[in-house]
This record gives sequence, structure tokens and C-alpha cells, in this order.
Amino acid sequence: MKHLAIALLSMAAFATAAHAAQYKSTKPLEIYVVDTEGGKADLWVTPSGQTLLIDAGNPGGRDTDRILQVMAAAGVKRIDYLLLTHYHSDHVGGVQDLVQRIPPIAHFLDHGPTVEDGVNGHQPEMVPGFQAAYAGIYSKAQHTVLKPGDRIPIPGLDWRIVSSAGKVIKTPLPGGGKPNPACTQAHRIVDPHDPDNGQSVGSVITFGRFRAIDLGDLTSDIEYDLMCPDNPIGTVDMYFVSNHGLNNASTPEFVHAIQPRVVILQNGPRKGGAVETYRTLYSSPGIEDIWQLHWGYAADIQYNSPGIFIANIGDPATIANVLTAPPRPPGMGRAPLSAASRAERAKAAAHTPAYWIKISVQTDGAFTVTNSRNGYSKTYAHFSR
Repeated sequence: MKHLAIALLSMAAFATAAHAAQYKSTKPLEIYVVDTEGGKADLWVTPSGQTLLIDAGNPGGRDTDRILQVMAAAGVKRIDYLLLTHYHSDHVGGVQDLVQRIPPIAHFLDHGPTVEDGVNGHQPEMVPGFQAAYAGIYSKAQHTVLKPGDRIPIPGLDWRIVSSAGKVIKTPLPGGGKPNPACTQAHRIVDPHDPDNGQSVGSVITFGRFRAIDLGDLTSDIEYDLMCPDNPIGTVDMYFVSNHGLNNASTPEFVHAIQPRVVILQNGPRKGGAVETYRTLYSSPGIEDIWQLHWGYAADIQYNSPGIFIANIGDPATIANVLTAPPRPPGMGRAPLSAASRAERAKAAAHTPAYWIKISVQTDGAFTVTNSRNGYSKTYAHFSR
């Protein structure tokens, strides 16, 4: 027992020393949010140079090109960890192309088998044959099926898994565990569409005094499981908006409890960014800014952020046509797309350059967000809450 106590004390001393060394680091944590047209791909680069990519965007090579452009801008040539939040095409569609174009990835992380396997009435795989292809890819590397409560061992970061495979953490994180008042008015509603969304791997990442949360496409029912009746997360500085800002996630009982100062919306021009989501975000206590990958047509001029906070903005004439078009009569379905509208969507999907959002984080909790389209940056000083 004496030897065990000495060992534990030594481990604690080492952890304290490592924490102190982290605070003395002058290099920032850098996060690059890639434009995947309403998909997802985030590159995290630590001060020591380790890299983690969350998801790999859509199939077809376009998003792989964009990931490689961001890697070049970040000055990195390899990916140490690839974390797949879930298996929808806008998140894993680029994996097979990406692994052919960069050095071997060392670690693959995911929630385990898909629930959309096409068996017994289940929805089929969005990327046909992906599970078999993916198994062949990770068999040549390290592969971890993540569970709530796990940590990803990246030096300098405290990367904790809070959701995976439809399950959530039961033990509060530091700063969490208080009752969530918003739960008294909340109801658990299951969205049967695209069930693998609810399997998403969710992370809370701490770097010095900075905290961020990224839940992939986690749906409102699992948000409810995570946040009610108690909030195990506490507050965060940054929220990567779940499911591209669609209205089946980011409920008030979740967003108002974590109280993000800044949110990153990974939307497309015609995907995500629902009005209901904007209303929840703008009404959250302590909210300062919403940064968007795209100007969203659904949000109109009422809810889109000012242009300086938007990485990609469509053709002004097209936006003007959308804003001035008469509203559809009540009960009228969506009209078929005209040839001009189809051409506009194709142009938006293929636009170049595709601009990204960069976040640079200091260990004292201050962070700077930069729009690569216009060079606009805003720094957010740390303050205790």
C-alpha cells in the first residue's frame, strides 16, 4: 500500500507539472473549420504538432481537396487521429479518398457499428459499402470504439467523450453536475429519421482555460439524456453547432445550459441554419457571436450573422432574388427547382476558393476567430464564469 501511495503521488505530481508546463506554452491550439458545404471536417493542431481530424466531408474528392488545402495552410502533412462522429455521407464520404492522398493515419476513432445497415428494415448505409471498406482501412492502424467517459490521449488537451452509440456520460465533468432548470419545460422527442445521427460521438475539449463542445449530429433526444435533469458539462467557450444547425438539435435545455460565448455553424447555403436554431442560440445567456461557414438562405436577413462573420457568401444577385421572392401560399408544397436554380446550386457546390474559419486558442483561455475570406479576426478574452 505504501508503494501504491507513493506511485499515486508521483503520478499526481507529474500531472501537475505537465499542467503547469502547458500554461507556459507560447504556441496556440489551432482549429480549422473546413467548408464542406453543409458537411463536417475540422482539423485540430496542437502546440506540439499533433493533429486530429473530426470527420472528412462528402464523397467525390471536392472536400478532400479542401482538407488538403487547410492542411497546407496549417503546415501539417499527416493526420494522427481521425475521429468519425457517425457514418453519414457528409461526414465520412471523403474517408476513402483522403487515406489515399496523405501518409497513413495512425488512429481511427468512432462509435462502433452503424445502426443504418439496411437489415431488418433499417435505413441502408448512406455510403454503400462503407463499413466493409472502413474495416479494411483501420485494420492497418489502431482502432478504438469510443465510449462515454473515455479520453483521447493527445498531449496538451483534455479530450473527453461525452456521448457515443446513443449513450451519454453519467459522471459530471469538472464544473458540471448542477441541476438544469430548463429541463422542467423540456420533453424527450425521438427523431426517427437518420438514426445514426443519434449515435454521434460527442466531445468536450479543454485546452488550458478554454473549453469547447462538439457533438457531431447528435439529436435532441440524446441531448435530453445528456443534460436532464442535471447538466454534467457546465459552461463552454465555444459550441460547434450540432447537425449543421437543423431544428432537430440544439434545444434550449442544452444550449442555454452550456452558455457558449461563440458558436461555429457548419452549414451550407441551403442546408442547416434553421430559424428555430438561430432563435435558441441568440437567446442563450452570454452569447456573443455566431460564425458561419455559409450565408444561409433559410435564415434570411433576420438571422444570418453580419457578413464579416460568414466565410462563404453566395452571388449577391442570387441572394437578392431569394430575399425578394414572394412567400409561398400556406399549404403549398415546395415547387420543383427551375433550371436556373439547379445551375445555381451546382455552382455553389463547386465554388472556389472555399474559405475556412480558423480558431487560435491560448492556454490562458483567450481565443481568436478568423474568417479566411476577408481576413477579419476577433479576439475573445478569457473571463471566469
